[in-house]
Amino acid sequence: MKPNDLIINFTPTGMVPTKADTPNVPVTSSEIIEQVHEAFETGITMVHLHARENNEKPSYRKSIYAEIFEGIRKHCPALVLCASTSGRTFPELEKRAEVLSLEPDMASLTLSSMNFPVQASINSPNTVAGLINEMAKYGVKPELECFDTGMINYANYLIRKGLLNPPFYFNIILGNIATGQADPAYVGLAFKELPDNSYWALGGIGRAQLQMNTMAIAFGGGVRVGIEDNIWFDRYRTKPATNISLIKRIHRLAKVFERQVMKPETFGNLGFYNTKRLNK
Repeated sequence: MKPNDLIINFTPTGMVPTKADTPNVPVTSSEIIEQVHEAFETGITMVHLHARENNEKPSYRKSIYAEIFEGIRKHCPALVLCASTSGRTFPELEKRAEVLSLEPDMASLTLSSMNFPVQASINSPNTVAGLINEMAKYGVKPELECFDTGMINYANYLIRKGLLNPPFYFNIILGNIATGQADPAYVGLAFKELPDNSYWALGGIGRAQLQMNTMAIAFGGGVRVGIEDNIWFDRYRTKPATNISLIKRIHRLAKVFERQVMKPETFGNLGFYNTKRLNK
């Protein structure tokens, strides 16, 4: 990945953690905006956003995302904003694509169906193609989410078909029980399959988060980090994490490995800002 600056992809909320799980997860629009603002001042490159309803359930609604986007752009205008189009709760293309008309810089694109511990994420080929088309319509760059090497292979297939265009950004997320595991050999295989012109970040679910983040920093990649993937600060699950404590730990590791955090504008200007929005 060039340049060698460290991409920090901040994932504050996700679809699963609730206040009952940890009081530190931001779920209201104001909480999300506040924590993203604090993370921006601490030092991040981009933010991967999920919206929640008043009952803390995941939401696809454009009106909620609009409030979050407006608040973040007011305080952090350079930050690269990525919206979730997850298929875990809402498989319908129309619902998943609704947020795209707000013209975020990026949006998640999970490249295959899979099982999580208690639910499935449905991503049929037609849905993936439909999301790609809708993203192109609104100038949104895909955040290519790969939970195993099969998904990377499918990304390469879509590239050969001309449906995805460089530069590419991959989130490689390991440690889910039904997909790729957080094993160094598996990580190496995943990196080997990435196409040219790729930027990548490595994430881990639960206890795997710190291990995968450290490996990514050591080998020149980016990190995906936040309460979305891991609500505990320590591997023994005695200390609840906060989003800022997780980000500050990444900064300490980056210093050890002599990595500078990539500024949002550097990443955006590599081809990840929504130029349609900026040119209005």
